[in-house]
Amino acid sequence: MHATAGLSRLVAAIAPFREKGPVGALLLGLASGFPFAMIASTLTTRLAEAGIDKRAVTAFALTFLLYNLKFLWAPLIDRVRLPLLAAAIGQRRAWLVTLALAVTVAVTWLGAVDPVANLPMLVAAALAVAFLGATFDIVIDAFRIETLRPDQLGAGSGMSQYGWRLGSAGAGALALVVAERMGWPAAYAAATVFALPALAAALLLGEPATRTAALAGAAAARSLSGRFRDTFVAPIADFVTRRNGWIVLLFILLHKVGDTLANLSLRLLLNDLGFTKDEVAAYDVGFGLVATLAGILIGGILFARLGMMRTVLLSLGLMAVSNLSFAGLALVGHSNPGMAAAVGFENLASGIGGVAIVAYLSWLCNLRFTATQYALLSALASILGRFLSGTTAGALIETLGFVNFYLLTTLLALPGLLLFLWLMRREPGPAPAAGPA
Repeated sequence: MHATAGLSRLVAAIAPFREKGPVGALLLGLASGFPFAMIASTLTTRLAEAGIDKRAVTAFALTFLLYNLKFLWAPLIDRVRLPLLAAAIGQRRAWLVTLALAVTVAVTWLGAVDPVANLPMLVAAALAVAFLGATFDIVIDAFRIETLRPDQLGAGSGMSQYGWRLGSAGAGALALVVAERMGWPAAYAAATVFALPALAAALLLGEPATRTAALAGAAAARSLSGRFRDTFVAPIADFVTRRNGWIVLLFILLHKVGDTLANLSLRLLLNDLGFTKDEVAAYDVGFGLVATLAGILIGGILFARLGMMRTVLLSLGLMAVSNLSFAGLALVGHSNPGMAAAVGFENLASGIGGVAIVAYLSWLCNLRFTATQYALLSALASILGRFLSGTTAGALIETLGFVNFYLLTTLLALPGLLLFLWLMRREPGPAPAAGPA
């Protein structure tokens, strides 16, 4: 009896993940992750194998800046209709299909260039992949948000993150396997198979009806200045003129500062404590990935049970406390169980937080400006933490020591948590889902 009841609860818990919207989000995530992998570890491995200077290899990391700057051209994705194709299959699907094909061409080009014979051409190809991959992300995020019902945001956000991680890891692994047997040009061409899930999602989900309805009542500007305002000014004005708009923006800017500082300095701590590469690979990479995937599943279930706002609040608290686990590891010293506990808890909390906060950012977007507003909000969520990590984290660690540094990162998480508590009083958000609509 107890076993049957437990099985029934498990089936009910995973039921939201099997609906069409979240399955589509999984497919979109699979396609989103692969271009990133092609200019990340895959390209690094290829350049190192070719004997390219280490400074030149690390300089390719600058291509990722295009992912941080994508909000600058996201308004064009919201407003520009592709001739003929948009009329045939809809604006969002037209952009999705076009960019899937463009990314495929760019990745194939990147694989075909010989880094030894023509490094400048390789730089151009890598920049093309980064720009088109970032633009692909803009469309994918907008498509996901506009397709999911409010009660599906938690499961959909979780499935999207599962997809991204599987797509990134799968494309990278496939490229290495093929490169070993057939060379790098064939490897990059083979990895483009991960663009196909985006086309499958377009067929499965159709053109987002919610965006079509949101645009139906919006009058199109006829003058050039009016079109500029509608494209670049209106999405920002729509957000900052909301009742709590500025407080929400401040929360988004601050909420991940402590978590980002802690995570980007973790490898420094592990090196300082004398952990070997094998230990780091086993616990930080392997066990950490398992904990993250578990956190994503738990986050989706909590979202369905508690609702969005309470799940976000819980995740903010867990992510703040997870920084204390790093302080504890710094106190304990070289301990594999200690690293497993600290990394496991942090990744579990990050998985839960990823689902809840991505869902929250998605919910905040006006469907008239989905691509622009989500690109802006996601950029704000990471920019301050990354800036502080690059400019002050090292000096703080040298001055305070690791234990006090991680205590500081815990304190830095409190302003975001308190701001969100205040926001919950002013804007309760959607109620927990009672079940599929």
